[in-house]
This record gives sequence, C-alpha cells and structure tokens, in this order.
Amino acid sequence: MKLDMGSAWNEATSMISANRELVAIIAGIFVFLPAIVLAVVAPGMAAGPTAMNPDDPMSTMMAFYAENGVWFFLVGIINAIGSLSLFALFADNRPTVGDAISTGVKTLIPYLAAQILLVVVLAIVLGVPVGLAATAGGPAVGVLLGIIAAIALVYVMIKFSLLAPAMVIDGILNPVNALKASWNATKGNSLRLLLFYFLLGLAIIVVAAVFGLVTGLFVAMLGTGSVAAMIGGALNGLIGAVWAIVIVAVLSATYRQLTGPSAKSVSETFE
Repeated sequence: MKLDMGSAWNEATSMISANRELVAIIAGIFVFLPAIVLAVVAPGMAAGPTAMNPDDPMSTMMAFYAENGVWFFLVGIINAIGSLSLFALFADNRPTVGDAISTGVKTLIPYLAAQILLVVVLAIVLGVPVGLAATAGGPAVGVLLGIIAAIALVYVMIKFSLLAPAMVIDGILNPVNALKASWNATKGNSLRLLLFYFLLGLAIIVVAAVFGLVTGLFVAMLGTGSVAAMIGGALNGLIGAVWAIVIVAVLSATYRQLTGPSAKSVSETFE
C-alpha cells in the first residue's frame, strides 16, 4: 500500500483532536514536568555549560554532561514511557490514561532492547567496515565510505521508523519481530516516508527556531536565577510536549495506514 501523506497528516490531527484531554495529561506528566525538573537540577541544559572554557570547550561540555548524565538518563526514560503511552492512546481500542501508561511501561524494556539490538547491528555492519577501510585506504576513502554509510543509515532509520507503533499498536513485544514488522510496513514507501519525514522535520525546525528565539529573549530578560531556569524549562517542556504529540500521532497514523487495522482490533470485531 502506497503512503498518502495528506491522509496520514489528516488522520494524525484528527486523533490528536479526538484525544486532546488524555494526550495533554500524558504529555504534561512525561514531557512537560520533567523538562522543568531538568531545568532546575541542570540549569545549563538549554544553553550548555555556563562556565564554558574557550580554550577547551569540548572538555567543559563533556564534564557538564558527565556531571548531569544521571538526570538526562532518567528524563530520557520518562520521556520514552510517555511517547509509548501516547502511541497506546492512538491505538484502535481507545484506552484510558491508566491503561495507556501501563502499556507504555510494559513496552519500555522490549523497545529499549530493540533499539540496542539495532545499534549493535549497525555498528557491526556499517561502523566496523567503514573504520577498517578508512584506516587502510586513507582519508579520501574514509570520507567516501562515510558518505555511503550515512546514506545507508538514513535508509535503515526510515525502515525502522515504525518500530514503536508496531510494538504498541500491534502488541509485538519481541524485539526482532517488531523490527521485522517495521521493515515490512515500510516496504515500497521508503522515498515517500523520507519526503514526509523531511517536510515534518523542516516544519519542526522552523517553528522551534522561531519559538526558541522568542522564548530565549524572554528568559534572558529574567536573568540567571532559579525562576528564570524554571520558566525556561517550562517553555522548553511545552514545545517538547507539542512536538512529541505531533510526531507520535504522525507515526501512528502512518503505521495504521500502511498496515490496516491492528490484529487486536480485528479480533475484537469478530468476538
């Protein structure tokens, strides 16, 4: 089935509108509030370390992330549960907030396992050969192979972009089977998906840049105190929550269009 980008976008916005109260609750809990907490415990998160050493910026940045790495990890896990819970909200069975969060928590470990498996395979298939060839063939060969590997990486990311909806909407918790499901769902639509994701990403970048400029100026006027950090975190959390909702809705609508009704929905229809 060929992807209809207009239809996928319309379905995504319809799903958001139909579930706006529930979506707002989950996005608020798992994206908005953690952003405020992170802004308080790691004030340099938005703009990087405040005491940047101009002579060695890399070391300063590494020290900053090493110092706050635990917080970034915890917020990342919370955000992942929130995204998976949002996918559950957009499933055919229309769950409650509690059911959606339960599904998100249940799916988290298999989802992380699938991501780790994918990274390991990519490192072996792409990273190791490119590194060895670059060492043996010199800088020119390394650059050429790096470009080829980057193109291959984009293709692979498109093929596995529907991993999360496959695991949540169709309940495929086996990491290998979920990766296969995403690969099969995207078959024949890689270029359409690339264009769709490019246009969506471009829109996000433009709007985020404008929003970031306005909010950055506003926060700068407040100074560098804890209040300014909290307000900055709240604004970042707000835009992050909006984009999380949009991206999850788009991926859900795309997966549902390419695969049809979920297996769970079909079984319930005949019960």
